[in-house]
Amino acid sequence: MRRIGIIGGGQLGQMMILAGTPLGLEFGVLSPHDDDPAARLAGKHVPGSLHDEEAILRLAEWADVTTYEIEHISVEGLERAAATGARIHPDPSVLWLINDKYAQKRALEERGIPVPALSETPARYPVVQKARRGGYDGRGVAILTSPDDPGLGDDVFYEELVGVAAEFAVIVARDTAGSVLSYPPVEMHFDARLNICTRVVAPGGRDHHLLARCRQVAEEAARAIGGVGVTAVELFLTTDGDVLVNELAPRPHNSGHLSIEAHATSQFEQHLRCIAGLPMGSPELLRPAVMLNLLGGATGAPAVQAVAARLSGPGVHLHWYGKREVRPGRKMGHITLTGETREEVLRLADKIEPLTSVEAES
Repeated sequence: MRRIGIIGGGQLGQMMILAGTPLGLEFGVLSPHDDDPAARLAGKHVPGSLHDEEAILRLAEWADVTTYEIEHISVEGLERAAATGARIHPDPSVLWLINDKYAQKRALEERGIPVPALSETPARYPVVQKARRGGYDGRGVAILTSPDDPGLGDDVFYEELVGVAAEFAVIVARDTAGSVLSYPPVEMHFDARLNICTRVVAPGGRDHHLLARCRQVAEEAARAIGGVGVTAVELFLTTDGDVLVNELAPRPHNSGHLSIEAHATSQFEQHLRCIAGLPMGSPELLRPAVMLNLLGGATGAPAVQAVAARLSGPGVHLHWYGKREVRPGRKMGHITLTGETREEVLRLADKIEPLTSVEAES
């Protein structure tokens, strides 16, 4: 298989193309604009909405295998393409399940995989209310302290509010034969106001038994949904010492960006190897690393050169996504910091993190 179709033109597709070109793969991208980050690198661009079923069919007809870099797309279009014989990875049934967060959690619960206690009505307060569909980057989540608090609407479910001591993520790869490899767990840190990931640390920095438990739960969750490619499994470590699945993403994920510099095989190359029928690469962590997201702090044309000038130096690897407009909280790029020890890269991250806000040109 040489031709890979990617539905979505964002930074995840962009990094897939950068990882797959050395493997001899060719890429087509479905996205609204020909200057979207991934579309600019692809040999073929199919213009259209990610919900345009006919555009999905055109891309899938061209490609040997079609994948996606975002969940908010037309699953009906994927099913129509699959019905014509097109190879779609992960399978459309995976996306149906992922896009209904309540069904996703119930499916994991039924397989004995630990998740926060679920309900369709609040059993007690405080409680976490979640939108069943459409939530992304912190949207679609609300903590309710009483029945009088404003909620998210009607299409919601509820989770027990657990005490969270730390949050982890594990990238799990699954090939077409069903074999599974997982990456070592990373620890994630979030902006409490925006609820967006700001920092990812590898290695996770907790005891061996805990990290092994994270890996075990993540692999079980990825097997449960059965997708081909990489699945990111976000996990809570509770204050009681339990490991619970927060949510899944059946695609490369923000928590795995540091794999480009820090691992033997990046998550992007691994995803492509899985869906294209190539042997999986090693997920070994080669060096300690920290990933910092570059988030927008203003609105307008991004001040790219100012970012590049202040985010440079030994062990600093800048990834700029090429988005034309910066907006508050928008992911504009990331940097990966590498070093000899975890302590070294954490010190570097503490020094550089205040410089990561992306402003607009004056």
